[in-house]
Amino acid sequence: MNKKQRPVNLELATIRFPITAIASILHRVSGVIIFVALAVLLWLLNLSLSSPEGFSHVASLVDNFFVKFILWAILTALGYHICAGVRHLVMDLGYCEEKESGKMSAKVSFIVAIVLAILSWGLVW
Repeated sequence: MNKKQRPVNLELATIRFPITAIASILHRVSGVIIFVALAVLLWLLNLSLSSPEGFSHVASLVDNFFVKFILWAILTALGYHICAGVRHLVMDLGYCEEKESGKMSAKVSFIVAIVLAILSWGLVW
């Protein structure tokens, strides 16, 4: 019996992901956030278009700090998802596929997403 002795690391807190992996994982997470948020946003749209009272109710809901924060988070997730999606499309076209250029494109997508998050903060507040 010749078993290979391989090191096994099951502690997830000790694993260091590269920035490209973090960008890819966050792209998927932002897609899930957008998918869930779409139901809430469609419900708010339906309520606001149902009657003048419904519109007033939605307008009063949107004045709440917590709701504004959620709307900002949704816009931030959408901005990041678009940035990372464009990054993935560029890589699908054959550009920025090397290790260093992949790292650089991940950093650029993070920076652009942060700028979009700041702009959406001003839009919501």
